[in-house]
Amino acid sequence: MAIARRAPLANAIGPMAQSLLEQLSQMTVVVADTGDINAIRKFKPRDATTNPSLLMAAAQMKEYAQVVDDALAWAKKEAGDGADREAMLHKAVDRLSVEFGLRILQIVSGRVSTEVDARLSYDTAGTIEKARTLIAQYEKAGATRSRVLIKIASTWEGIRAAEVLEKEGIHCNLTLLFGLHQAIACAEAGVTLISPFVGRILDWHKKSTGKSGYEAAEDPGVVSVTRIYNYFKHFGYKTEVMGASFRNVGEITELAGCDLLTIAPNYLEDLSRTHDALPRRLDPDKARAAKVDRIAMDEKAFRAMHAADAMAHEKLEEGISGFTKAMIALEKLLTERLDALGAPERVAAKSEVVHRLFKVYDMDGDGFITREEWGGTDAVFDALDLDRDGRIAPDELAAGLGAAFRLD
Repeated sequence: MAIARRAPLANAIGPMAQSLLEQLSQMTVVVADTGDINAIRKFKPRDATTNPSLLMAAAQMKEYAQVVDDALAWAKKEAGDGADREAMLHKAVDRLSVEFGLRILQIVSGRVSTEVDARLSYDTAGTIEKARTLIAQYEKAGATRSRVLIKIASTWEGIRAAEVLEKEGIHCNLTLLFGLHQAIACAEAGVTLISPFVGRILDWHKKSTGKSGYEAAEDPGVVSVTRIYNYFKHFGYKTEVMGASFRNVGEITELAGCDLLTIAPNYLEDLSRTHDALPRRLDPDKARAAKVDRIAMDEKAFRAMHAADAMAHEKLEEGISGFTKAMIALEKLLTERLDALGAPERVAAKSEVVHRLFKVYDMDGDGFITREEWGGTDAVFDALDLDRDGRIAPDELAAGLGAAFRLD
């Protein structure tokens, strides 16, 4: 983690010269929460993270069409003649994840996070096998495993998989983390990094209490991450804490000093344009000096605490469902692209593609996709929600997918 530097004298006597982003980067590692290579190149974070919904968004951009085609061609060759389409699509998704990851590693100086299929969230053996497959592809392409984090959902089964992988030198990022019990279990398993979801915790509390909002310092997501950070530093755990899934800049600035923060491009832009002073909020020395009670953690305690924590239980299941839907949507996109490679005339009309994808997400059939139904990455939802009303209409999804299947 970078050490904060003293601000130049000019800052003390005139307008703040450094942006919030520059100041934040001196005390916290900033990670880009996007699969868009151009956005990563613009903001120059140390690390970057992707997932299926981010990959789906990036794969629809014209400039990445060749990346998608190359991944499909590789998967088709690897699967061999006679292979079923499902197996080939799984290979294509893996390859696409690695291809984007490799390109990101050419830009960032640190690590890239690559996600295991959310459908394996309760399958320890399947998660281990998938992680080994992804790492093998990275290493074959010349990337060292030290620069890759395998993203796994913070279920008990996922944490056990991460424990095995960490012993093999395969480092893990445990995602969809909402409760202290999940965090403690990860730390005791020797996980490299956890990603508590700040904004989704806020969403749940706003919905359950009926409150329209919270002051940044009292934001339930901020409070949760602060508690996890202080627990880890107090007891000397090496696991890094990376706040994720933000709803506003205030949540980010209230966590200044956290080990890492993964931030969507729109908030990176806001931070880069604002030049207020940014005080450090999270401090390891203060955490070590604080009074913190240790919580014993085993499978029985984990499951009991998880069952008692309605927010963590609901948001974990919702997150797994959302990432699963994103994976299904990505596979649908790749299916259409695969057909296009073989016979362009078989490409479905855009309206039909949008219709099918919309039905995947519009669970209650009311004609709109809410954030809860989306369940995937907030940055992609926000990009598709053109009128900012908290819902994605069919025409907004169509606009977002407008270039998805063009061959030009």
